[in-house]
Amino acid sequence: MEIKETIIEGCFTIEPRIFEDERGFFFESFNQLRFEELTGLRTLFVQDNQSFSTQGVLRGLHYQKGSCAQAKLVSVLQGEVLDVVVDLRKESRTFGKKVATRLSAENKRQLFVPRGCAHGFVVLSKTAHFFYKCDNLYNKAAEAGIIFDDAYLNIDWVLPKESLIVSDKDKVLPSFQEAIGLKIS
Repeated sequence: MEIKETIIEGCFTIEPRIFEDERGFFFESFNQLRFEELTGLRTLFVQDNQSFSTQGVLRGLHYQKGSCAQAKLVSVLQGEVLDVVVDLRKESRTFGKKVATRLSAENKRQLFVPRGCAHGFVVLSKTAHFFYKCDNLYNKAAEAGIIFDDAYLNIDWVLPKESLIVSDKDKVLPSFQEAIGLKIS
C-alpha cells in the first residue's frame, strides 16, 4: 500500500497494491501495523458503517463534536464519489483548508479523515456503495455539520447544484464561520 498525506494535516490517501489475474483481484484493504508505520498514527477502529446512494446524492458535510469526534477510513465498494474533507481544527496549520478526491470501486483508493474534520461526498456514478471505518462510536447528541454550499469553502461538487439530492437536515446546516464560531474575512 502507498500512503500520501493530502494538503490537510493528518489526512491521507491510501492506494492499495492490487493483485489481478484471470480469477479477478485481491488486495489488502487495511493493515493496522502498516498504517501506523506509514502515517505515524495509532488508530483503533470500533465501528463500521455503509451507505448506498444514487447519483447526485450529497451526504455532508458532517462531523462529531468534542470527545465524540471520529477519525474515518472511507472507501467505495461500488460506484464512484467525490469525497471532501474540511479541516475544522483551529490549532491545525491546515485549518480551513479542504481536499477533494475521487474514490471508486475501480481505483480502490481510500481516504483517512482525521478527527476534527468535516466530511462529505457526492455520488457521481448511477449508484454507489460507500464504506466507513470509524475510530469512535456515533453519538447523536454530538453530531454537527456545515452546509454543503458554504460560500467561504466554495466546494466544487462537480455536478450542477440543481441536480444534487440533499437531505432536509443537511440543507439547514450552519455556514463554516457559524460552525467554528469565527469571523473570517
